[in-house]
Amino acid sequence: MTRKGASVRQRRVSTELRAMRLARGLSCADVASAIGCSESKISRMETGTRGLRADEVAAILGYLRAPAALRQELVDLVRAGEHRNWHAIHGKLPSNWKDLIGFEAEATALYNYEPLLVPGLAQTPDYARAIIRGTHDGLSEAEVNTLVATRMGRQVVLGRAQVHLLIDEGALRRHFGDPTMMRAQLSHLTALTGRANILIQVVPFEAAAHPGLEGPFVRLEFADQPGLVYVESRSTSTFLEEERYLNDATLAWQKLRDLTLSPEESVGLMAELADKLT
Repeated sequence: MTRKGASVRQRRVSTELRAMRLARGLSCADVASAIGCSESKISRMETGTRGLRADEVAAILGYLRAPAALRQELVDLVRAGEHRNWHAIHGKLPSNWKDLIGFEAEATALYNYEPLLVPGLAQTPDYARAIIRGTHDGLSEAEVNTLVATRMGRQVVLGRAQVHLLIDEGALRRHFGDPTMMRAQLSHLTALTGRANILIQVVPFEAAAHPGLEGPFVRLEFADQPGLVYVESRSTSTFLEEERYLNDATLAWQKLRDLTLSPEESVGLMAELADKLT
């Protein structure tokens, strides 16, 4: 049975409250004293082990001198917090990147299937730049640079969490007209497989029809919170947290994993494809 825990919206608010407090150089005791509650209550609010109330969050945000727009956003999230799952529509820049990065930073394990692209956690800067330019029309060079840097920053999770990536063979053969860039990307993937906490496997062309045909997804597991499933499509993204979605993603992952090449075969295929691009 999946633990209910705090909703994904409330976990976002908890993370923001802690980040703002630390940025101000304040302790939980300082905040507790300011709004008239216990230090342990503030700690539980920040870790997501206690439910949030809109009036208390508003008081904390006022004390922390949060900008008005951010205060309104976070209070609205608290008020909507009992509704499970979180769907966001992106504007010019992907608004949910910040939230995904935050959850990745807290995760103990990540499982990512990608049918069309190398997963963001394993992209080289040049590969990421090509993807961002090709999929986000109208971005300035500065905005592209920011998004590339943000994507590279996400990869800090590779240094601590267990990461398992399943990549469709088609994604490894697609070089977007730049074989030199793709050869470097394939070499990077091969190098990542040398880390004990990272496993990369390829779903081959010959695989039977499978749940991954419905699109990419990420499963995130946490030490003290229920898991999440992140799904991104054209201009939208969704965090799923209901048990039925978690179970569905787990089953889909198991079926995909059963169809993959072994880790050794996957490395061999990546090396073979890289050699062909020389």
